[in-house]
Amino acid sequence: MNVGIIGCGIIGHKRAASLGNNKLVAVADIDITKAMSISNNYIDVFTYTDYKILLERKEIDIVIVSTTNNNLAQITLDAVNAGKHVLVEKPGAIKYKEFDPIIAASLKNDVKVKVGYNLRYHPAIQKAIRIARSGELGELMFVRGRYGHGGRLGYEKEWRADKSISGGGELIDQGVHLIDLSMAILGNLSVSSSTIKTYFWNMPVDDNAFINLVNSEGKTAWLHVSCTEWKNTFCLEIYGKKGKLQVDGLGGSYGTEKLTHYEMSANMGLPKITTWEYISPDSSFKSEFEDFVSSLKPYSKLDEYLRDTQEILKIVEEIYDNR
Repeated sequence: MNVGIIGCGIIGHKRAASLGNNKLVAVADIDITKAMSISNNYIDVFTYTDYKILLERKEIDIVIVSTTNNNLAQITLDAVNAGKHVLVEKPGAIKYKEFDPIIAASLKNDVKVKVGYNLRYHPAIQKAIRIARSGELGELMFVRGRYGHGGRLGYEKEWRADKSISGGGELIDQGVHLIDLSMAILGNLSVSSSTIKTYFWNMPVDDNAFINLVNSEGKTAWLHVSCTEWKNTFCLEIYGKKGKLQVDGLGGSYGTEKLTHYEMSANMGLPKITTWEYISPDSSFKSEFEDFVSSLKPYSKLDEYLRDTQEILKIVEEIYDNR
Protein backbone atom coordinates (compact mmCIF):
# COMPACT_ATOMS: atom_id res chain seq x y z
CA MET A 1 0.00 0.00 0.00
CA ASN A 2 1.08 3.58 -0.70
CA VAL A 3 0.72 5.83 2.32
CA GLY A 4 0.45 9.55 3.00
CA ILE A 5 0.81 11.08 6.47
CA ILE A 6 -0.89 14.32 7.48
CA GLY A 7 0.48 15.75 10.72
CA CYS A 8 4.18 15.21 11.35
CA GLY A 9 4.60 15.57 15.09
CA ILE A 10 5.67 12.83 17.50
CA ILE A 11 2.86 10.46 16.51
CA GLY A 12 3.40 11.14 12.81
CA HIS A 13 7.01 10.03 13.25
CA LYS A 14 5.90 6.88 15.08
CA ARG A 15 3.43 6.07 12.33
CA ALA A 16 6.05 6.61 9.60
CA ALA A 17 8.37 4.19 11.37
CA SER A 18 5.62 1.56 11.62
CA LEU A 19 4.63 1.08 7.98
CA GLY A 20 6.45 -2.21 7.46
CA ASN A 21 6.57 -3.14 3.78
CA ASN A 22 4.16 -0.37 2.81
CA LYS A 23 5.57 2.69 1.05
CA LEU A 24 5.51 6.25 2.34
CA VAL A 25 4.71 8.48 -0.64
CA ALA A 26 4.00 11.92 0.83
CA VAL A 27 3.77 13.88 4.07
CA ALA A 28 2.04 17.14 4.96
CA ASP A 29 2.20 19.54 7.88
CA ILE A 30 1.49 23.26 8.19
CA ASP A 31 5.04 23.47 9.59
CA ILE A 32 7.29 22.53 6.67
CA THR A 33 10.20 21.76 8.98
CA LYS A 34 8.13 19.10 10.74
CA ALA A 35 7.10 17.59 7.41
CA MET A 36 10.71 17.53 6.25
CA SER A 37 11.84 15.94 9.50
CA ILE A 38 10.02 12.83 8.26
CA SER A 39 10.48 13.08 4.48
CA ASN A 40 14.24 13.64 4.78
CA ASN A 41 14.57 10.12 6.20
CA TYR A 42 13.16 8.54 3.05
CA ILE A 43 13.78 8.56 -0.68
CA ASP A 44 11.34 10.25 -3.07
CA VAL A 45 8.79 11.36 -0.48
CA PHE A 46 6.79 14.44 -1.45
CA THR A 47 6.48 17.19 1.18
CA TYR A 48 3.57 19.63 1.47
CA THR A 49 2.20 22.28 3.79
CA ASP A 50 -1.29 21.91 2.27
CA TYR A 51 -2.75 18.47 2.99
CA LYS A 52 -5.29 18.84 0.17
CA ILE A 53 -2.48 18.63 -2.38
CA LEU A 54 -1.40 15.36 -0.79
CA LEU A 55 -4.95 14.04 -1.14
CA GLU A 56 -4.82 14.74 -4.89
CA ARG A 57 -2.10 12.15 -5.40
CA LYS A 58 -3.81 9.21 -7.12
CA GLU A 59 -1.25 6.62 -6.07
CA ILE A 60 -1.93 7.06 -2.33
CA ASP A 61 -4.12 4.27 -0.95
CA ILE A 62 -4.04 5.05 2.77
CA VAL A 63 -3.87 8.33 4.64
CA ILE A 64 -2.78 8.54 8.26
CA VAL A 65 -4.16 11.60 10.05
CA SER A 66 -2.13 12.58 13.12
CA THR A 67 -2.89 16.26 13.64
CA THR A 68 -4.22 18.10 16.67
CA ASN A 69 -7.72 17.02 17.72
CA ASN A 70 -9.56 19.98 16.23
CA ASN A 71 -8.48 19.04 12.69
CA LEU A 72 -8.89 15.26 12.81
CA ALA A 73 -12.51 14.98 11.67
CA GLN A 74 -12.39 17.45 8.77
CA ILE A 75 -9.17 16.06 7.32
CA THR A 76 -10.52 12.51 7.67
CA LEU A 77 -13.70 13.49 5.85
CA ASP A 78 -11.71 15.17 3.06
CA ALA A 79 -9.51 12.09 2.71
CA VAL A 80 -12.52 9.76 2.56
CA ASN A 81 -14.12 11.94 -0.10
CA ALA A 82 -10.85 11.71 -2.02
CA GLY A 83 -11.27 7.93 -2.03
CA LYS A 84 -8.59 7.14 0.55
CA HIS A 85 -8.68 4.63 3.37
CA VAL A 86 -7.93 6.44 6.62
CA LEU A 87 -6.27 5.61 9.92
CA VAL A 88 -6.95 8.62 12.14
CA GLU A 89 -5.44 9.12 15.56
CA LYS A 90 -7.63 8.93 18.63
CA PRO A 91 -10.02 10.47 19.53
CA GLY A 92 -10.83 10.96 15.82
CA ALA A 93 -12.90 14.10 16.47
CA ILE A 94 -13.87 16.47 19.26
CA LYS A 95 -17.65 15.97 19.06
CA TYR A 96 -19.17 12.55 18.50
CA LYS A 97 -21.56 13.77 15.80
CA GLU A 98 -18.53 14.65 13.65
CA PHE A 99 -18.33 10.92 12.92
CA ASP A 100 -21.74 10.86 11.18
CA PRO A 101 -20.65 12.42 7.85
CA ILE A 102 -17.41 10.38 7.96
CA ILE A 103 -19.34 7.12 8.29
CA ALA A 104 -21.75 8.12 5.54
CA ALA A 105 -18.92 9.17 3.20
CA SER A 106 -16.91 6.01 3.88
CA LEU A 107 -19.87 3.85 2.89
CA LYS A 108 -20.56 5.98 -0.18
CA ASN A 109 -16.94 5.89 -1.35
CA ASP A 110 -16.33 2.26 -0.33
CA VAL A 111 -13.31 3.06 1.83
CA LYS A 112 -12.46 2.10 5.40
CA VAL A 113 -11.80 4.36 8.38
CA LYS A 114 -10.27 3.30 11.67
CA VAL A 115 -9.48 5.34 14.78
CA GLY A 116 -6.00 4.60 16.12
CA TYR A 117 -6.26 3.15 19.62
CA ASN A 118 -2.82 1.56 19.68
CA LEU A 119 -3.03 0.39 23.31
CA ARG A 120 -5.21 -2.48 22.10
CA TYR A 121 -2.14 -3.77 20.26
CA HIS A 122 0.20 -4.02 23.25
CA PRO A 123 0.89 -7.74 23.75
CA ALA A 124 0.02 -7.83 27.46
CA ILE A 125 -3.30 -6.11 26.79
CA GLN A 126 -4.09 -8.37 23.83
CA LYS A 127 -3.41 -11.49 25.91
CA ALA A 128 -5.48 -10.14 28.82
CA ILE A 129 -8.46 -9.47 26.56
CA ARG A 130 -8.18 -12.95 25.00
CA ILE A 131 -8.15 -14.61 28.43
CA ALA A 132 -11.05 -12.49 29.68
CA ARG A 133 -13.13 -13.31 26.61
CA SER A 134 -12.30 -17.02 26.84
CA GLY A 135 -14.25 -17.42 30.07
CA GLU A 136 -11.18 -18.52 32.02
CA LEU A 137 -11.87 -15.83 34.64
CA GLY A 138 -15.45 -16.99 34.99
CA GLU A 139 -18.19 -14.40 34.91
CA LEU A 140 -16.65 -10.95 34.66
CA MET A 141 -17.46 -8.50 37.46
CA PHE A 142 -15.64 -5.24 36.85
CA VAL A 143 -12.64 -3.46 35.32
CA ARG A 144 -10.40 -1.02 37.14
CA GLY A 145 -7.96 1.19 35.26
CA ARG A 146 -5.38 3.91 35.98
CA TYR A 147 -3.42 5.77 33.34
CA GLY A 148 -1.39 8.90 33.95
CA HIS A 149 1.70 11.00 33.45
CA GLY A 150 3.17 13.99 35.22
CA GLY A 151 3.21 16.55 32.44
CA ARG A 152 6.31 18.74 32.07
CA LEU A 153 7.34 22.34 32.53
CA GLY A 154 5.10 24.52 30.36
CA TYR A 155 2.49 21.78 29.92
CA GLU A 156 -0.29 24.26 30.67
CA LYS A 157 0.77 26.27 27.60
CA GLU A 158 0.74 23.37 25.12
CA TRP A 159 -2.09 22.67 22.67
CA ARG A 160 -3.60 19.97 24.90
CA ALA A 161 -4.38 22.72 27.43
CA ASP A 162 -6.32 24.75 24.84
CA LYS A 163 -9.89 23.43 24.77
CA SER A 164 -10.57 24.89 21.30
CA ILE A 165 -7.79 22.67 19.93
CA SER A 166 -7.90 19.62 22.20
CA GLY A 167 -11.61 19.46 23.02
CA GLY A 168 -10.78 18.90 26.69
CA GLY A 169 -8.11 17.62 29.04
CA GLU A 170 -7.06 14.24 30.38
CA LEU A 171 -10.45 12.64 29.75
CA ILE A 172 -10.29 13.16 25.99
CA ASP A 173 -6.53 12.59 25.89
CA GLN A 174 -5.72 9.43 27.87
CA GLY A 175 -9.21 8.70 29.16
CA VAL A 176 -10.46 7.59 25.76
CA HIS A 177 -7.85 4.81 25.78
CA LEU A 178 -9.19 3.39 29.05
CA ILE A 179 -12.79 3.67 27.84
CA ASP A 180 -11.84 1.86 24.62
CA LEU A 181 -10.16 -0.98 26.52
CA SER A 182 -13.08 -1.25 28.94
CA MET A 183 -15.50 -1.53 26.02
CA ALA A 184 -13.33 -4.25 24.48
CA ILE A 185 -13.82 -6.24 27.69
CA LEU A 186 -17.33 -5.32 28.88
CA GLY A 187 -19.08 -4.21 25.68
CA ASN A 188 -21.10 -1.02 25.34
CA LEU A 189 -20.93 1.24 28.37
CA SER A 190 -22.83 4.21 29.73
CA VAL A 191 -21.98 6.84 32.33
CA SER A 192 -22.92 6.06 35.92
CA SER A 193 -20.99 8.87 37.60
CA SER A 194 -17.95 11.06 37.04
CA THR A 195 -15.74 13.69 38.66
CA ILE A 196 -13.69 16.00 36.44
CA LYS A 197 -11.16 18.25 38.17
CA THR A 198 -8.30 20.66 37.50
CA TYR A 199 -6.20 20.29 40.62
CA PHE A 200 -2.70 21.40 39.69
CA TRP A 201 -2.17 22.83 36.22
CA ASN A 202 -3.29 26.40 35.54
CA MET A 203 -5.35 25.57 32.48
CA PRO A 204 -9.03 25.57 31.49
CA VAL A 205 -9.19 21.79 30.95
CA ASP A 206 -9.19 18.85 33.33
CA ASP A 207 -5.97 17.38 34.70
CA ASN A 208 -7.78 14.50 36.44
CA ALA A 209 -10.89 12.52 35.53
CA PHE A 210 -12.56 9.86 37.67
CA ILE A 211 -15.30 7.99 35.84
CA ASN A 212 -17.61 5.10 36.60
CA LEU A 213 -19.16 3.33 33.60
CA VAL A 214 -21.60 0.42 33.50
CA ASN A 215 -22.80 -2.01 30.84
CA SER A 216 -26.33 -3.32 30.37
CA GLU A 217 -25.69 -6.08 32.95
CA GLY A 218 -24.42 -3.67 35.58
CA LYS A 219 -20.75 -4.62 35.17
CA THR A 220 -18.56 -1.68 36.09
CA ALA A 221 -15.50 0.08 34.69
CA TRP A 222 -13.92 2.30 37.32
CA LEU A 223 -11.31 4.52 35.67
CA HIS A 224 -8.90 7.30 36.63
CA VAL A 225 -6.74 9.31 34.23
CA SER A 226 -4.33 12.00 35.35
CA CYS A 227 -1.57 14.38 34.31
CA THR A 228 -0.59 14.81 37.96
CA GLU A 229 0.69 11.24 38.13
CA TRP A 230 4.24 12.17 39.02
CA LYS A 231 5.54 8.75 38.01
CA ASN A 232 4.08 7.64 34.66
CA THR A 233 1.62 4.84 35.38
CA PHE A 234 -0.52 2.33 33.52
CA CYS A 235 -2.51 -0.35 35.30
CA LEU A 236 -5.53 -2.26 33.99
CA GLU A 237 -7.24 -4.89 36.15
CA ILE A 238 -9.95 -7.29 34.99
CA TYR A 239 -11.86 -9.07 37.74
CA GLY A 240 -13.83 -12.27 37.28
CA LYS A 241 -15.39 -14.70 39.74
CA LYS A 242 -12.53 -17.16 39.18
CA GLY A 243 -9.59 -14.78 39.14
CA LYS A 244 -8.04 -11.52 38.11
CA LEU A 245 -5.81 -10.20 35.33
CA GLN A 246 -3.55 -7.21 35.86
CA VAL A 247 -1.60 -5.37 33.17
CA ASP A 248 1.15 -3.06 34.41
CA GLY A 249 3.36 -0.76 32.37
CA LEU A 250 3.58 0.02 28.68
CA GLY A 251 7.35 -0.02 28.39
CA GLY A 252 9.60 3.04 28.45
CA SER A 253 8.82 5.55 31.18
CA TYR A 254 5.70 3.55 32.13
CA GLY A 255 7.81 0.59 33.23
CA THR A 256 8.17 -2.95 31.93
CA GLU A 257 4.98 -4.21 30.33
CA LYS A 258 3.70 -7.29 32.11
CA LEU A 259 0.56 -9.32 32.61
CA THR A 260 -0.21 -11.15 35.85
CA HIS A 261 -2.92 -13.80 36.16
CA TYR A 262 -4.21 -14.41 39.68
CA GLU A 263 -6.10 -17.71 39.48
CA MET A 264 -8.47 -18.57 42.32
CA SER A 265 -8.10 -22.01 43.90
CA ALA A 266 -11.11 -24.18 44.78
CA ASN A 267 -10.73 -23.36 48.47
CA MET A 268 -9.85 -19.72 47.79
CA GLY A 269 -6.90 -18.55 49.87
CA LEU A 270 -3.71 -17.58 48.02
CA PRO A 271 -4.19 -17.63 44.23
CA LYS A 272 -1.95 -19.29 41.69
CA ILE A 273 0.11 -16.50 40.13
CA THR A 274 1.44 -16.53 36.58
CA THR A 275 3.30 -13.53 35.11
CA TRP A 276 4.36 -12.73 31.57
CA GLU A 277 6.80 -9.89 30.83
CA TYR A 278 7.23 -8.12 27.49
CA ILE A 279 10.56 -6.34 27.19
CA SER A 280 10.72 -5.81 23.42
CA PRO A 281 10.39 -2.27 22.02
CA ASP A 282 6.84 -0.97 21.57
CA SER A 283 5.45 -2.49 18.37
CA SER A 284 1.82 -1.49 18.92
CA PHE A 285 1.75 1.11 16.14
CA LYS A 286 3.19 -1.40 13.66
CA SER A 287 0.76 -4.13 14.73
CA GLU A 288 -2.17 -1.75 14.49
CA PHE A 289 -1.22 -0.63 10.99
CA GLU A 290 -0.75 -4.22 9.83
CA ASP A 291 -4.19 -5.07 11.19
CA PHE A 292 -5.69 -2.07 9.40
CA VAL A 293 -4.14 -3.06 6.07
CA SER A 294 -5.37 -6.64 6.45
CA SER A 295 -8.91 -5.35 7.05
CA LEU A 296 -9.07 -3.50 3.73
CA LYS A 297 -11.24 -6.02 1.97
CA PRO A 298 -14.88 -6.09 0.88
CA TYR A 299 -17.49 -6.56 3.58
CA SER A 300 -15.16 -5.87 6.49
CA LYS A 301 -16.92 -4.39 9.50
CA LEU A 302 -14.87 -1.27 10.10
CA ASP A 303 -17.96 0.90 9.67
CA GLU A 304 -19.43 -0.88 12.70
CA TYR A 305 -16.16 -0.41 14.58
CA LEU A 306 -16.27 3.29 13.75
CA ARG A 307 -19.72 3.54 15.32
CA ASP A 308 -18.33 1.84 18.45
CA THR A 309 -15.52 4.39 18.47
CA GLN A 310 -18.09 7.13 18.18
CA GLU A 311 -19.66 5.86 21.40
CA ILE A 312 -16.41 6.60 23.24
CA LEU A 313 -16.67 10.27 22.31
CA LYS A 314 -20.35 10.26 23.18
CA ILE A 315 -19.39 9.21 26.72
CA VAL A 316 -16.70 11.88 26.87
CA GLU A 317 -19.08 14.57 25.64
CA GLU A 318 -21.75 13.59 28.16
CA ILE A 319 -19.25 13.79 31.03
CA TYR A 320 -17.97 17.20 29.92
CA ASP A 321 -21.50 18.53 29.44
CA ASN A 322 -22.42 17.49 32.98
CA ARG A 323 -19.23 18.77 34.57
